Amino acid sequence: MVLELAQAIYQGFVLSRQQIQVNGKLRLCYWLKSHQHLLKVWVDGEQPLFFIKLTQRAKVTEILNQSQVRFDIFSSQLKHFDQNPVCVVKFRSLPQFYEAKQLLENQVTLYEEDIRHTDRYLMERFIKGAAWVKGHATHKQGYVEITQAQFKASDDYRPNLDMLSIDIECNGEGVLFSIGLVTKLEQFVIMIGEPQPATVEVIWVHDEIALLQELVTQINRLDPDVLIGWNVIEFDANILAERAQANGVALSIGRDGGAMSIFKGNYTRVLIPGRVMLDGIDMMKNATYHFETFKLSFVAEKILGRTKLIAQDDRLEEIIRQFHHDKPALAAYNMQDCQLVLDIFLKLNLLEFALARTQLTGLELEKMGGSVAAFTNLYLPLLHRSGYIAPNLSEHGISFDSPGGYVMDSKPGLYQNILVLDFKSLYPSIIRTFCIDPMGLIEGLQAPNDAIEGFNKGKFSRTQHHLPGLVASLASAREKAKLNSDMMLSQAIKIIMNSLYGVLGSKGCRFYDPRLASSITMRGHQIMQQTRTWIEQLGYEVIYGDTDSTFVCLPECLASHECQAVGKQLMHTINDKWRNQLVERFGLDSYLEIEFETHYSPFFMPTIRGQEIGSKKRYVGQVVEAGEKKLVFKGMETVRSDWTEIAKEYQQAVIRALFDGEDAVVITHQYISRIFAGEVDEKLVYRKKLGKSVELYTKNIPPQVRAAKQAIEEGLLTSARKGTQIPYYLSTNGPRFAVPDKLKDIDYYQYIEKQILPIYEMLPNAAQLSIRPDGQQSLSLL
Repeated sequence: MVLELAQAIYQGFVLSRQQIQVNGKLRLCYWLKSHQHLLKVWVDGEQPLFFIKLTQRAKVTEILNQSQVRFDIFSSQLKHFDQNPVCVVKFRSLPQFYEAKQLLENQVTLYEEDIRHTDRYLMERFIKGAAWVKGHATHKQGYVEITQAQFKASDDYRPNLDMLSIDIECNGEGVLFSIGLVTKLEQFVIMIGEPQPATVEVIWVHDEIALLQELVTQINRLDPDVLIGWNVIEFDANILAERAQANGVALSIGRDGGAMSIFKGNYTRVLIPGRVMLDGIDMMKNATYHFETFKLSFVAEKILGRTKLIAQDDRLEEIIRQFHHDKPALAAYNMQDCQLVLDIFLKLNLLEFALARTQLTGLELEKMGGSVAAFTNLYLPLLHRSGYIAPNLSEHGISFDSPGGYVMDSKPGLYQNILVLDFKSLYPSIIRTFCIDPMGLIEGLQAPNDAIEGFNKGKFSRTQHHLPGLVASLASAREKAKLNSDMMLSQAIKIIMNSLYGVLGSKGCRFYDPRLASSITMRGHQIMQQTRTWIEQLGYEVIYGDTDSTFVCLPECLASHECQAVGKQLMHTINDKWRNQLVERFGLDSYLEIEFETHYSPFFMPTIRGQEIGSKKRYVGQVVEAGEKKLVFKGMETVRSDWTEIAKEYQQAVIRALFDGEDAVVITHQYISRIFAGEVDEKLVYRKKLGKSVELYTKNIPPQVRAAKQAIEEGLLTSARKGTQIPYYLSTNGPRFAVPDKLKDIDYYQYIEKQILPIYEMLPNAAQLSIRPDGQQSLSLL
């Protein structure tokens, strides 16, 4: 039954967007989730467009008329950054738009022609995920269709979305064996084969066609808003699309019966009408999680404390064996992978993070990476309202390297009391304080007498800018998110704020200008150096500084509460000094805010190995949290993935001994003895990724490649491609592939020399140790 309604208004959140041509005209289709309904919304009357400079109008008109392309060209109130006025060129249909782009390529410079029409519509209305929709509503099976729709931004709506975790198992050619599906309420596997008992629920099907058809049936029955998986977009979705095409099966899993579509370009896009597909790896990277490897087995163990049923790196052979000889075991493995992904999403609130990111940027929920796209989405509509169009990549022709963050030479040594003062969001604060902005740079150069002086001839308008306001709104939103305990929104805002400098310094951004990036980093250098000077004038020693952090040494005699008091006083004093100086020197309000972050007691800053000068970005300090002592390592072996577990364990122990006044030599002897006795063999394994497929290494062959080649020769691996993590150990015959409980002929001496002694030797006043290669008994102290 179809029920037609009059004009209706709904509040919803955009799940998917699509641009299609109907009867020769562009139609925009958006699916939204509301509290009570699923909405399929049609927007008509939008025309594809791009901009050209007014000086090119006659040429464009001539070229398009000759090819009988239907178009309209209008003068506009907009201009280019070079102050030339521009025209807007609009088209009646998508094919004419694309034909015009092809005809004008290499003859006329086009602007904003790469902005997707579905994105432009939402962007220009400042719609970031949530929207009010008004139009003619018709109730259909499972959703409400809205035509003649109009959108308006809604800032405070976030939907409850249902997730379905999906995982496929297949052979090396992509031929499907089974598909696992897991929600909060249901868990089962669809598998090819004759019915047989299994520990998990299995829907048995006869062949691959039936497998794909059953998948369509089950997804439509479960009706999820979001499909999730591990590498699901680049792998699972691609394989499913290829196998569906090969078998003549339509993957009709859209909310309206539409098929799943795959679009390949710089990255793979998956379009499912009314649904979203999110990849777990990408979500974790966007949320700034870091792991040695993003393999599901590794991440699940770290996050959930659980492992996969088939854990080895080269598991394809075992999957094929189980499919032919032990299908119930494969079903259990398949379903467990789905469950692990769902549990990771739930524990880390990854879906909430995706929603929060879209609320801030307007990007699609599934958008991978996207710092440049987010900046464009936020900035472009503001730029248009100020009378400018966006420039093309590096059109200004200016290119030079901007310096990185300020890193001060360190004063190595063991200290009793170190305070760390951090500037809160230093680069965003510089942007806000000094009005650093792409349009502001153009306006500042037009009226330099009243502009704020930047660096490398950059000048910035005091009034004509947008980025400082964006930073201010983001900072305010983050404080509000913290007050509301919305940690995912707070984290999303932090990531976006910290990406602003990187975007302006990226040649892949249309607003890239090295005068912008250098005016941020060089101002950061100036701020850090002046802050150090003020602290030293107050009678304290600064032993190190890094980007936005200043390390201050206090007298050993001070107690913890006295150090805390000094830290708070320094914080207030420095902030007052910056407020006063910026008013006096620039006539600017200061948004710089230094915070007393940490009191380390003790604190150790090592030297560079083999030298007497202090290291950079490497230190360890002790803090007290909830009455317990905790070591905080930065850049040391214990937090690096290219050192063995024994090295990390030893460094923790020897630093603890150093801080507690114990004998580091005794600790070192104990670890050396344990290594020579074979007590810690499993902790001697290195794990390194291959930078390319193993067969492409021909000249310089690093240890992990030698181990991978040996493993392939001995049948321990079938292949080793780029990104494969290779576990290996150092034997007396060179690097060897590490198989648990089968490490033989370990070259213990190399481990002492390369994993233990370098750590010991960085300690202050370290005695010289000498170990000869003829065994444990030769250990001696010189």
